[in-house]
Amino acid sequence: MEIENEVNNDILKTTMVIQQSFPELSKYLVEMQVTIPDEADPEITVQSLKDYDESLNTFLTKYSKIHSGNKK
Repeated sequence: MEIENEVNNDILKTTMVIQQSFPELSKYLVEMQVTIPDEADPEITVQSLKDYDESLNTFLTKYSKIHSGNKK
């Protein structure tokens, strides 16, 4: 349970950075492939949370490398 809480906290922190620094990306968070389940009643596991956290960080890193110099 402790690992799950840590991963959830990491997800929250990354999501907050996205919303504060790049709010234009917020609309894409719900559309990310990792958040769209491919089954009717998906089980949320620590691994699925880690995968989501990794995808958020990759998304943020790639976007910020391209657009951080353009921020005013």
